[in-house]
Amino acid sequence: MKIIVCIKQVPDTKGGVEFNADGTLNRAAMLAIMNPDDKAGLEAALQLKDKYGAEVTVLTMGLPKAEDVLREALAMGADKAILVTDRVLGGADTWATSTTIAGAIRNLDYDIIITGRQAIDGDTAQVGPQIGEHLGIPVISYAQKIDVDNDTVTIQRQFDDRYHIIKAKMPCLITALGELNKPRYMTPGGIFDAYDTDIIVWGRADLKDIDDSNLGLNGSPTKIAKASDKVRKGAGEKFVPDSPEDGVAIIMEKLASKHII
Repeated sequence: MKIIVCIKQVPDTKGGVEFNADGTLNRAAMLAIMNPDDKAGLEAALQLKDKYGAEVTVLTMGLPKAEDVLREALAMGADKAILVTDRVLGGADTWATSTTIAGAIRNLDYDIIITGRQAIDGDTAQVGPQIGEHLGIPVISYAQKIDVDNDTVTIQRQFDDRYHIIKAKMPCLITALGELNKPRYMTPGGIFDAYDTDIIVWGRADLKDIDDSNLGLNGSPTKIAKASDKVRKGAGEKFVPDSPEDGVAIIMEKLASKHII
């Protein structure tokens, strides 16, 4: 079994975000982590590797520094890592990103493709399903449990307060929830091995069946009208009650006025 896991290096939003003049994220200036949903997808692939001896390839599109999350994935247990990077790919929206990733995946053999449900820097949940559409394979999204039986995958798909059970023949694409599992830690030996493993680097010339008009910022049909850091909250109302009883009365009044009680 061959599994491709698409991962993304995203800004660590706990440290704040920065923007370029055109409204796109200034990724080079921010601390970065592996996208949480993608890490859950990677763990799901590694569990299938543990159980069935699958080969796991991780693939990311991004700046050269995105190599860091590929090294992390290798240290967790992935077998191969591919970085797709090229200046012409910069500023891509979900359509251009999924087009690029699909063009890279066409170079590879696979039974299952796993992506995260969504990335914390965009929250669109569009790239995974779009990759499946570009490749013409079945897509099962919001996976909260994954089972494999011969050439069939069975997925528990999250749906409100219950779940669907969906089966699909391989090859197929699965988008994973962050709650799917608890990703394993890197091991010391895995870290050493990760830095002894060569990262495969592909550029525009390595992408199959793609027109330049669908790549990068110029090939993105959606444009950012305005972007800003998270809105700062005001100081709010402050009260200095004369007694604990007065303080309780103020709190109860506020809760009642907002229909909380």
